Amino acid sequence: MLLMNRVWQQRSFGFKSCLDPKIYFPDCTKSYFSAQESRQEHFTIQWRELPPICSDVRQKQRLSIDTLPPEVKAPFPSDPIIPLRTKTTKEFQEDMERAVQSGDWREVREFYLTTFDSFIEINAAFKREANGSFNTIDDSGVNAKFVNTVYDALLSTPQDIQKSVLKGIINSLLREWKGPRTKDDLRAYFILVQNPQYSSTSTYVIYAHLLRQIAALSEADHHFLVHWLKKLSARRFRQLVERLLQFISTRLFPAEPDELPPLAKCSWWIPSATKVLSLFNAANSVSSPPIMPFTDFYNITLEHIDFMEEYRTWQNYGNSNRFSFCQFPFILSTVVKKAIIQKDSEQQMISQARQSLVSKVSRRQRVDMNLLFLNIKVRRAQLLSDSLDELTRKRCDLKKKLRVTFVGEEWFLLLVRQIFHTDYGMFTYMKDSRCHWFSSWKCDNYSEFQLVGTLMGLAVYNSIALDIHFPLYCYRKLLTPPTVPCDQNALVGMATATLDDLQQIMPELAHGLGELLSYEGNVEEDFYLTFQVFQEEMGVVKSYNLKPGGDKIPVTKQNRKEYVQLYVDFLLNKSIYKQFAAFYHGFHSVCASDALMLLRPEEVEMLVCGSPELDMSALQKAAQYEGYSKTDTTVRCFWDVVLAFPLELQKKLLHFATGSDRVPVGGMADLNFKISKIDVPTDWLPISHTCFNQICLPPYRTRKELKHKLTIAISNAEGFGLE
Repeated sequence: MLLMNRVWQQRSFGFKSCLDPKIYFPDCTKSYFSAQESRQEHFTIQWRELPPICSDVRQKQRLSIDTLPPEVKAPFPSDPIIPLRTKTTKEFQEDMERAVQSGDWREVREFYLTTFDSFIEINAAFKREANGSFNTIDDSGVNAKFVNTVYDALLSTPQDIQKSVLKGIINSLLREWKGPRTKDDLRAYFILVQNPQYSSTSTYVIYAHLLRQIAALSEADHHFLVHWLKKLSARRFRQLVERLLQFISTRLFPAEPDELPPLAKCSWWIPSATKVLSLFNAANSVSSPPIMPFTDFYNITLEHIDFMEEYRTWQNYGNSNRFSFCQFPFILSTVVKKAIIQKDSEQQMISQARQSLVSKVSRRQRVDMNLLFLNIKVRRAQLLSDSLDELTRKRCDLKKKLRVTFVGEEWFLLLVRQIFHTDYGMFTYMKDSRCHWFSSWKCDNYSEFQLVGTLMGLAVYNSIALDIHFPLYCYRKLLTPPTVPCDQNALVGMATATLDDLQQIMPELAHGLGELLSYEGNVEEDFYLTFQVFQEEMGVVKSYNLKPGGDKIPVTKQNRKEYVQLYVDFLLNKSIYKQFAAFYHGFHSVCASDALMLLRPEEVEMLVCGSPELDMSALQKAAQYEGYSKTDTTVRCFWDVVLAFPLELQKKLLHFATGSDRVPVGGMADLNFKISKIDVPTDWLPISHTCFNQICLPPYRTRKELKHKLTIAISNAEGFGLE
């Protein structure tokens, strides 16, 4: 929600190009028509000067009318009367069938020519009631079935009909530029943006001007469009999103240099398209369930631009009129966001190292290159205490690259294994939801929770996927707020908690509270509850009031919603505040970056735990070898076996070799997976070194032998792969 709010806080939709009043429509369909027309046919659109579209300017004009003296006030023109068009979907389909069979397209041509000639005609054709108001967000008033039918048929009509539609759209956009927007204008934009012709780069100039006008609408108008867009079918919605993403990618990296106008002359294309895409993202976010996964809004092309320059622009200018993709973080993939966090932290580390080097040189001290690393030395017998001492003592070095000295074993893996063990008591394993949650026991020192947060931050910074199972709500708390407040007394991690959040962690309790909310009987007499809850802490049951005097306030039908809200907030926030605050500060001590503002909770989880999507073919392509080559019999047998494994065994193999059954952000290539030869008898099982993502194979001679030994190893090693 924080991230969506950051996007929606942008109130100005005019960028540099908006400030220049000399914006023109060029002969924008020249490339489209020239390929279709004979030399005798010519289509020319006159260059026409357009006014600025800066929404702030229009808004000021609209708001200031009441301050004018009466003698200069003029009434706003009333909405034009929309002509009555009676053609139905069935009649149009019959017209199309007759045209296809007879070759006589006159009636269809006249329909398209008339319909797309103006915003008024668009409403006349597609509005369910020509002069109905339909001024609500719940109903656009558009006959969606008819729109879909007309657009589905358009690309199969003769080229002159398709050209007439584009000509009509151009005339409509030029004609409808001035004045405040009516709901009929919004309907026209809503219909026009669905036109399938914009998939062709030859229509991109027209598409860009349409997007520019939509982007420049007021925030209130955007609110209507968002709710209308979410009513589209999932298939149509996805098509429009993909078309916008393709438009942005093609504008950034055109296939041919002369395919599009020079970027310098249309710098507003990408900002306009991205803002319109943000309306689709908002529509997706307010839909329950979402229409499409949030990851489908990622534009992978942006992994190839200078995203650090985008990040610096955003840091320097925020959500002002200086465009940056970071203003719209939904379009940036987790790969880009991870890279920004790492590079930002590296720059902070380099700055600190430079200061340290200068200081040592100025004092003529010997320079130790180890100062570039976070050097951790721990003993297995004192794993937790040594780790805590080292990280506390070297808190200024947390942004440096990690280097652990631990006698050939796996620090992250063993530390996580010990911390999350139920006997240790820091976390409770919730069997119903298969996740860990913070224990509510009280103590004088919460430094071990800070250690866990630091550990997670180090994992993100050092591209290590941890086998940690927190609910998604935990990562939302980590982003509340996304950067550490300057005020040391400010609350952190207090994310708004709902019954759905409790469902992720304690589903049985959430179900019971849901039944309380829907109970039809006498709540006070039948449940006999008060605003007091009981918790067991270290074997002792303690009571807590949810509000002052709560033990004397009965829960009734009238106040049960308040009771449930306070109860959920107590369980997920207040009862574990000190534990989570220490955890929060530990994480942010490593990942202190403005880039965290760009992340969704799901993306933080992915950075910490990796992606569950396995691609063993990609792992095979990226694999490195030591003592073997990829053509050796043992290696070929290994991949034959692994690629044929069911998903569950593939996960076990990954866990055996790396300590996690998930893939780091960036894919299998980021694992640096290595297969090494070990010169031992073939009756030995494979072994692994998870700190190096390495699996060691004896020289097995047959596929059957390798499959048998490998299956035993990965199925009986408790997933820890220790030598």
